[in-house]
Amino acid sequence: MKRVGALALRRLAQSVPVLLIILVGLFLLLQLAPGDTVDALLAQMGGGDAAVAARLRQDYGLDVSVPVQLGRYLVRLLSFDLGMSAIYGKPVASVIFERLSVTALFMSCALAFAFSAGLVLGVVAARRVNGWPDTLISTLGLVFYAIPSFWLGLMLIVLFSVKLAWLPPGGFESIGEGLTGLAHVLDVARHLVLPILSLSLIFLAIYLRLMRASMLEVMTLDFVRTARAKGLSEGHVLRRHVLRNALLPMVTFVGLQFSTMLGGSVVVESVFSLPGLGRLAFESVVQRDLNTLLGIVLVSAVLVIVVNFIVDLLYAKLDPRIVAR
Repeated sequence: MKRVGALALRRLAQSVPVLLIILVGLFLLLQLAPGDTVDALLAQMGGGDAAVAARLRQDYGLDVSVPVQLGRYLVRLLSFDLGMSAIYGKPVASVIFERLSVTALFMSCALAFAFSAGLVLGVVAARRVNGWPDTLISTLGLVFYAIPSFWLGLMLIVLFSVKLAWLPPGGFESIGEGLTGLAHVLDVARHLVLPILSLSLIFLAIYLRLMRASMLEVMTLDFVRTARAKGLSEGHVLRRHVLRNALLPMVTFVGLQFSTMLGGSVVVESVFSLPGLGRLAFESVVQRDLNTLLGIVLVSAVLVIVVNFIVDLLYAKLDPRIVAR
C-alpha cells in the first residue's frame, strides 16, 4: 500500500511541470497568430476607431508586453482565477463548468463503449483466429479505423435522422419539452447515440486489434500451457490467466488515447451541435478568446493527467511488479 501511495505521489508531482509547460507553450504560440481578442470584437461590432481599440486592449490587459501578460496570467492561476471570457462576458471558470458536464458524459460513454466492445470483439477474434468470426471482426475493424469521424457523423445523420427519422440529428436534449426524470435521461441518451458512435468506432477498431494481438501472444506463454496441463478448464484459463495479462496493453492504451479522443470531440461536438468543451474551444479559436481557450486547455490537460493517473493505479493493480520498481 505504501508503494502504491509513493507511485501516486510521484505521478502527481510530475503533473505540475507538465501543466506549466503546456500553458506557457500554448500562450506563446497563440501570440504568433495574427490578430487578438480586440480585433475579433471590433470585427463583430462592424469596426471602430483607434481610441476604442486602445481602450478595449487596456480593459483586456493586451496593452502590455507578452511576458507581462504571461506573468499576470500565471499569477491569477495561483488563486484559481481563469480570467473573463470575451465571448460571454463572464468568468471563464463559469463558462467551462457549464459545458464540462456535457463533454464528460459524452466522452465517458464513448470511451466505455469503445473499450468494452473492443475487448469483447478482440477476445472473440482471438478465440476464433483465422476463422470466419476473426475475418469478419478484423475487416469491420479496418473499415471503422479508415472512416474519418466527421464523415461518419454526417453519414449517420443522413441515415438515422434524415432518411429513417429514428434519432435526432444534433443537440444535447429536446428544447422546450420540460422533460424530467427517466424521460429526460432517455431523451439525452437518444441525442448522444450518434455522437458516441461517431467518436468511438475508430477507437473500438484500435482496441479490438490490440486485444486480439495481446490475447494471441499471452496464449502462447509458458504459464498458460502449464495451467492447461494442470487440467484447468479453458474458461478458467481464459479468465484467470490470459485475460488479466492481455488487459495490460489495453489499459495502457486508454491513457495514451484519451487525449486523442478529447481532441476528436472538438470535431464531433461541432458536427452534432453539442454544447461541450470541444465546441467551446472551436468558438474560442474563431473569436480569439485567449482566456477561454487557455482555460479549456488547462481543464483538458488536468482531465488527461487524471485519467493517466487512474490508468497507472489500475496498471499497478493488474501487474504488482510495477509498484516494486
